[in-house]
Amino acid sequence: MTTPALASAPARRRAASRAWRPDRTSVAPAAAVAGAAGAGVVAAATLGAPSIAYPITGLAVAATALAAVRPRPTRTHLLAATVAVLLLAVATVRDNGILVAACVVAAWTVASVALLDVRTWTGVALAPTAAARALPRVGGWVRRGRARRRAAPGGGTRYGRAAAVAALTALLVALFGALFAGADPEFGRLLSGAVPTVRVDAPVGRILLGLLIAGATLAVTYLRRRPPRLDALAPAAGRPVPRWEWAVPLAALDVLFGVFVAVQARVLFGGDGHVRGTADLTYANYARQGFWQLCAVSVLTLIVIAVAVRRIDRRAARDRMLARLLLGALCLLSLVVVASALHRMSLYQSAFGFTRLRLGVSVVELWLGGVFLLLLLAGIRMRGGRLPRLVLGSGVAALLAFAALNPDGYIAERNVDRYQRTGAIDIGYLRGLSTDAVPALDRLPEPVRSCALIGTSVPADPWYQVNAARSAARQILRERPVDRNAVCAGPDATW
Repeated sequence: MTTPALASAPARRRAASRAWRPDRTSVAPAAAVAGAAGAGVVAAATLGAPSIAYPITGLAVAATALAAVRPRPTRTHLLAATVAVLLLAVATVRDNGILVAACVVAAWTVASVALLDVRTWTGVALAPTAAARALPRVGGWVRRGRARRRAAPGGGTRYGRAAAVAALTALLVALFGALFAGADPEFGRLLSGAVPTVRVDAPVGRILLGLLIAGATLAVTYLRRRPPRLDALAPAAGRPVPRWEWAVPLAALDVLFGVFVAVQARVLFGGDGHVRGTADLTYANYARQGFWQLCAVSVLTLIVIAVAVRRIDRRAARDRMLARLLLGALCLLSLVVVASALHRMSLYQSAFGFTRLRLGVSVVELWLGGVFLLLLLAGIRMRGGRLPRLVLGSGVAALLAFAALNPDGYIAERNVDRYQRTGAIDIGYLRGLSTDAVPALDRLPEPVRSCALIGTSVPADPWYQVNAARSAARQILRERPVDRNAVCAGPDATW
């Protein structure tokens, strides 16, 4: 008899063949290759610190993928491209590298999901990796396109002459531009501000970055022309089981969760009084305990729902009603724990100040609460076809709201307020924040202000690396310079 493990391997190969269709005929148009090369050059010349270069590079990639190949982009493609560029535009107004990196990942995920039109959890999970898997196909796609152009009458000569003309033009502009810049200092300053300079400090890294962006652009352009059917890799619908086989475990979990919430009501909502009145209980333990409870309950609830929905006979009215009651109770109890964890973190931050980790945990908790609400809404109709995209969309909305909040600025604001109330402040931590925090730290009295800003240096940016946060910080420090001779010491460990 064949074992399940052996039987699953051919099934996985068949699913993969259904997802990735053979491709030995498609050819890359010249516009796609030229657009990818242009996107790579833009990235190599401009990308660096968070700046306007990020949305510019994103626009170059999106324009190539949407315009260089057929069919015409759909409204979903255009909407996803807009959201992706909006996420990348966060780098124009925020200088927080961690936040910008999260926005770049989210932009890539949104674009991949829309590009491949995936609608299952499996598809959403695999979509961001599809471009990497498509790279071997992209190589053949580009080679076939180049061979066809060379085979066309005058094709190789035409493209060769075009490349030669482009190189000659760049050489002449660079030569005469350098001569004019040497003849007139004002023209030289204008030229140096308008033309991206070559980053000689890391030429290899710049070249690799350009090649990465060019390859990614070719990959997404190819995927729009030949998208894999990643939803075909999703597990098949589960076989329904008798009602009691899933209802008994769910009911037991509901009772367990209900008893836990009832018994732990004082722990969950006791707040400051509970912490102060319980031996060996600190704010740190109180907040971390709530957070890990939230994580455990969230994972458990999602796993239980995923498994139970596959085994429930949704054709039977009684089964659907019972499933709504039992699974809905799990989601509601999870919401109670979400509220408790947020309350605990609020107390922790009020006592010890705000940090990136603490603020980030609070935002994740809020988002998970939204996910449970989406699960409740999906459970009303027992249909979750739109749930993967809705969860992804809610995550993107939470990230954009987080960026709009300006996390580093918010953290600095709250710590400055706490200093005004208590006289305690962690200067070492605040020095590690980005220039987003400079306007808030500027409110501090001297010498605390200078001690918080003494390590902040904001050199002038060329136009292609403009960033609103750095521009505002530069203006503040120009108008009110830091006192380099400030005595940075205080009555306690934090100040």
